[in-house]
Amino acid sequence: MSLRLPGDDRALSPYTGYTREHWEAAADGLLTAARRWSTPEGALLDLPGRPSASGVRSDGLEGYARTFLAAAFRVAGAGGDDPHGWLERYAEGIAAGTRTPGRDDTESWPVILGHDVAGQPMVESASVALGLRMTRPWLWDRLDEDVQDRAEEWLRGALRHVPSPNNWYLFPYTVAGFLESVGRGDDETTRARERALELLESWYRGEGWYADGDGRAFDHYNGWALHLYPVLDSHLAGAAAEPYAQRLHEHLESYGLLFGSDGAPVHFGRSLTYRFAAASAVGLGAVTGRTPLAPGASRRLISGALRYFLDRGAVGRDGLLALGWHGRHEETLQNYSGPASPYWGSKAFVCLLAPAGHPLWTATEEAAPSEGPDRVLALPAPGLLVQSTRADGIVRLHNHGSDHVRPQEGESAADDDPHYGRQAYSTRTGPTSTANTADNHLGLVVGGVRSVRRRIHPLGAGGGDGWGWAASWHRPVFPAGPPMVPGLRVESVTVARGRFELRVHRVTGAPPGARVEQTGWATGPDEALRSALHPLHGWLESDEVRAPQGTAYTPWAVMPRLTAPARGTGVHAALAVLSGEPDTVPVADAVDAVTVDDDGIEVRWAEDGSRTLITFDPVSVTCRADPQA
Repeated sequence: MSLRLPGDDRALSPYTGYTREHWEAAADGLLTAARRWSTPEGALLDLPGRPSASGVRSDGLEGYARTFLAAAFRVAGAGGDDPHGWLERYAEGIAAGTRTPGRDDTESWPVILGHDVAGQPMVESASVALGLRMTRPWLWDRLDEDVQDRAEEWLRGALRHVPSPNNWYLFPYTVAGFLESVGRGDDETTRARERALELLESWYRGEGWYADGDGRAFDHYNGWALHLYPVLDSHLAGAAAEPYAQRLHEHLESYGLLFGSDGAPVHFGRSLTYRFAAASAVGLGAVTGRTPLAPGASRRLISGALRYFLDRGAVGRDGLLALGWHGRHEETLQNYSGPASPYWGSKAFVCLLAPAGHPLWTATEEAAPSEGPDRVLALPAPGLLVQSTRADGIVRLHNHGSDHVRPQEGESAADDDPHYGRQAYSTRTGPTSTANTADNHLGLVVGGVRSVRRRIHPLGAGGGDGWGWAASWHRPVFPAGPPMVPGLRVESVTVARGRFELRVHRVTGAPPGARVEQTGWATGPDEALRSALHPLHGWLESDEVRAPQGTAYTPWAVMPRLTAPARGTGVHAALAVLSGEPDTVPVADAVDAVTVDDDGIEVRWAEDGSRTLITFDPVSVTCRADPQA
């Protein structure tokens, strides 16, 4: 069964054709398909598929909680109108699931424990609490008192156990917010909320970006967790949300650019099987009025993301969201991904809290930020560089600051994560598998063993009119055992200009016999994309490398590669391109002069004669106009 949506409305929504009615129909369709797999009393939704690391019962709770969140947005946004009777079914599930928590029977929910002891139920408690809070007049207030008491006791497990040291602290925060909203607050709920906000404050890095924990993990969790929970909590309470709402506003100034003209979010970071949840912060900004985006642009982004996935096989013939990206894709997943995991996409339906007469739904769609003029945006706080090109609608994200390595952890090559360790990501390409050659990677090969990039140390970011840069350094690490290379270090700089990416690396401490490799974007033979990597300095050989496992976008991929010997200190520069338009200027002709000396490297651009100068010790990047112009 496929989703049944209304016909396109190209007058109101010239870009996507989607309206509020499409969002309601999508929610109803997803819920209808998922509910077919519920237990007799509705406490668990045991969706078909491989179980997560948390086990089948936890996965069943996940199915209940995440679909309940979609139902709650759907009904609350309609002012309690519930034509499909969703809330009655979820009310029955709460009564059954909390009757004997932890019991091995058909309906009982697992108890909530710490993150290191089957902790997934803590995650799901937040969705249950949010659902109950949003639908209080039509669900919670109508429950028998003993069911309310049982539900409270189950939820309090989230307040009494230790969350994972990241966005998980917002789950007990959300549970406590619900309990306080129904008059069941106490010192325990106060402590949970204060602790979460203390940590959230320590994780704020500026420019609207939070780290997901004490390290440097910057990804879509900013939108669908770190911004969503505190701002939505304040919105539901009718309270002021400062400074969190202002940070959401600032976040959307850059985050709004991370969606391509086809609606796709940048394929970057973990939990990407949540798909259109990436648009939840955009919807929340519109609902609360804390956004720099016009209502028509906000709807363009959220509807573009929803349609992007619905049009590309995210929902199977059974009406269920598949584990993957477009359709099924194993390499997109984590070990905590289970059959119901994709239903965290329910967070995107926060947009339905804007009623039918809200400007989000009545304004005519406007172009997305990536559909405007070519842009390059440097974000020093997270260490990211965003590059968008209007002609092909591609957005590229150059990563010089997000690594998902916790401060107390060592740098193990065995933990190499393609969703963080690569130099660049985009809305049209995905990283290759760890079993294949890494795309967009600068690696050292020592004794036949190839290095990976784990902990990333930002060195700055900035730019000017039409160009930008970001830089970082990392210590190449290798699989367990030899080689161990003391003193080995790579400093990397990316300069973006138009569709061109100037990639410069200074390798220091390379031992005799080592080689250095640079790969480009991985693309498939059936994709209307061109990936090129042109050597400018320090490279001796070029070839193409196959990735037979493909990416989330193509079942088989190929990428360009440059190689050269490495010994001591050396500078290596190349020009990379990922393009979906006919090549009007060959990559080899984009730069007409390169000068390298002890201070750094200078590149002269053929188009206008301007010069980009990159120096090291410390790293700095400047661009100056052609003095003859």
